This record gives sequence, C-alpha cells and structure tokens, in this order.
Amino acid sequence: MASITGPTKIRSPFLESRTSGAISAYAQGDDYHDLIKKRLKALARWLVATSGCEVKVFVDTAAVMEKPLAQAAGLGWQGKHTNLVSRKFGSWLFLGAIFTTLDLPRDEADADHCGSCQACLDICPTSAFPAPYKLDARRCISYLTIESKGPIPHEFRKAIGNRIYGCDDCLAVCPWNKFAQAGREVKLAARDDLRAPSLAELARLDDAAFRARFTKSPVKRIGPQPFCPQCADRDRQLGGRHLGSRGQTLAD
Repeated sequence: MASITGPTKIRSPFLESRTSGAISAYAQGDDYHDLIKKRLKALARWLVATSGCEVKVFVDTAAVMEKPLAQAAGLGWQGKHTNLVSRKFGSWLFLGAIFTTLDLPRDEADADHCGSCQACLDICPTSAFPAPYKLDARRCISYLTIESKGPIPHEFRKAIGNRIYGCDDCLAVCPWNKFAQAGREVKLAARDDLRAPSLAELARLDDAAFRARFTKSPVKRIGPQPFCPQCADRDRQLGGRHLGSRGQTLAD
C-alpha cells in the first residue's frame, strides 16, 4: 500500500535559516508508522474475516524490502534516488505491506520512467549517490540525522546546514511531483511548532520537555540523545551564541 504524504512539492523555505532547524516534511506531523499500520491492520482483519487467510502487517517494522515490492505491485518504480516514484503521485509516498497466505492475482510491475533526468543526484548536499540507483548511507543526511547513533562527521556538517531530522532534497526536486496531490490526512499535516523550530530552544530540552514537544511525532523515536546535542551542534555551526551552558555541553 502506498499513502500520499504530499506536504510540499518544493524544498523547505527554511533551509537557509541560521536560527531554526529543518525537519523532514514527513516528520512534521503525527507518526506515519502508527497511522498507516492502523489502516493496514483494518484491511488485514477484513481479509482474515472474509477468507480465513493468515496475515502479517509491516510498516518499517522488519527487514521488508517495501520499495521493490511496491514496484512489483505496479505502484511505481525505484527512482535514481532509490525511493519509490509514481507517475500519478510523484515521490511523496509512505509505504506499508501486508504479507498473506491468500492467493491473489499478480499486478503488472511498473517500468522505470526516470529517463535521462538526474536532478535528485545533482541536488544531494553530501553527494550520497555514487551512481544512479545507488545510495551510500554513510553520506546520507537522513541516515546521519536519524539512524546513526554517533556524532555527525565533521566533513558533512557544513553541507547538512540546519537539517536536524532527515532531508527532502532528492524527493522535492523530482519532476514527477508536478502530478503530486496534497495529502489530505489531517494527522499528517505539519504542526506549526515543527515547521521551523528554534535550534537553541531544542538544544535545551530535557527528557520530559523533549517527549512533550514530540508527542506522536516520528522524532520521538530517536530520543533526546542524540537529537538535542545535534541541535546544539547545528546552532553552533551556524553561528549561534545563545545556547547557554547546557547546549554547549551537549554539543561537545
């Protein structure tokens, strides 16, 4: 299943800010894992009730290759940025899967429609694509700011700028987004306090304040460590001088 995120079709207007942090568009609303899984489970229960089959639901919760499966299901194709692209919905998509013992007819796999375009490769701030359709996660801003547990390597800090959770550049620049539709799910809409939050304010959050600020947000999953230290580091890299002792200690 593919669900439209569609929060924006262009790069964030806040990427040039030196005082606020840039959070990936998908993470500015409620956690999509919970929302999409709830919908998939409802569909799975219906399948079980009507056919007696066995089912298992996945939304980034196991080693499931959602993107190749989505392409095989005809939902789109893996673009040169390795993410799923749809001619109808562009690049702004959430994916989830239901594994079932039910014998279903096969859909026709979608073909690659990237052509000669390499806008997603050219725009990457850290040159994380060594070749089309290949991603070096060690250079990917989304990996470095979300999945990596260590400090961000110094060689990437200038390029990362004020990004504190994820990066949308390769998605936002995709020309297929001209066909994208704005997401209509209210719970996925960006919260005002997450569009361009103050780096200095985020750096000072204690555990309780962090969890209150990011309730129901995907950001909550990584915890105040290393998120708050990274916010302090981003602020310091961008010339911030107002963190106070807590922010400076976190960033060291």
